[in-house]
Order: sequence, then structure tokens, then C-alpha cells
Amino acid sequence: MLINSLSSQLPSQVKSSEPLGSKQPLASDQDLPLKKSPSDEEGESDNKKLSAQKSFAEQRVLQKLKIRDREVRAHELAHMVAGGRYITSGAQFSYEKGPDGKLYAVAGEVGIDTSKVPGDPRATLLKAQIVARAALAPADPSPQDRNVAAQAAVLIQQARIELAALLADTSANDSGQNIDAFA
Repeated sequence: MLINSLSSQLPSQVKSSEPLGSKQPLASDQDLPLKKSPSDEEGESDNKKLSAQKSFAEQRVLQKLKIRDREVRAHELAHMVAGGRYITSGAQFSYEKGPDGKLYAVAGEVGIDTSKVPGDPRATLLKAQIVARAALAPADPSPQDRNVAAQAAVLIQQARIELAALLADTSANDSGQNIDAFA
């Protein structure tokens, strides 16, 4: 808030033949243009500096929010593209309101199916590989992304064990059916 001082004297210090509050203007008021005192100019200068600093700080915050929004959206898009048909929900974002009043994404998540394919270890293996790729698809995977990738790695190992057991059973029965255990 800008506060201007119109007089440098208190009313008790004013010397005039007119009573205080008279409707007649003083001669000195008519002859002199209003001038700002040096302290007024310093106050305005300080206010302009504070406003400029605030504006600069808001611009910095806004720039950071815009960058974060782009990063979050690209991160979640990478999951969705790599996850393909195993994505169970589109990107859901958490927002922060910027100094301009707009909402910017600051966090997000994408749902992905990490379950086994019942009765089909080969399909489970392929699915788990896609899930692992989707979890690690962004340039900077989050700790949660790494956890999902680790779960997928466990699923991959389990599926390979099941495939190996199936292959051993098939070899014992000599059915002539080929199973790719390392798909």
C-alpha cells in the first residue's frame, strides 16, 4: 500500500490568519505545485522494488510449476504407452494452483494390472515383461515405479520356473510339443 504525506507540518504548526478548517485556500497553496518529498520518492521506489521482487518470485514459482507439469505428464504418458493393454486406468494427477490461478500437475499415477494369467505361464511371462518395461519406461522412475518393476521381476521368475516345470513334464511324456521357456 502506498501512503502519501500531503503536509510536512502538523495542523498545530500551521501559521495562518485564517481559522483552521477555513474554506479559503492559503495563498501559498495556490502558488506552489505539489512536490514529493525525498522520503515519498524513496517509499515509492521501495514499493516498486517489493512489487518487482514479488513478481519475479511469482514468475519463478510459475516457471517451476510449468516444468513440473510437463515432467509429470510425460512420465505418466511413458507408463501408458509402454503398458499397452495392461493399463487399468488412465493418468490421474494431483494438482497445485499457481500464482496465475491455473492448476498444474505435480504428481500422477497410472494403474496397471500386475496379476498372473491363470493357467498360462508363458502369457504371464510376457505380461510381466511388459509390466516391468512400463514401470521403468519414464526417464526417471519413481520409487513406486521401481517397486512395480521388482514385483514384475518376481512374476517373471515364477513364470519361468512354471515353464521349466512344464517343459520337464512335457519331456518326460515326450509329447513332441515345444515350449519356449525363455520367451
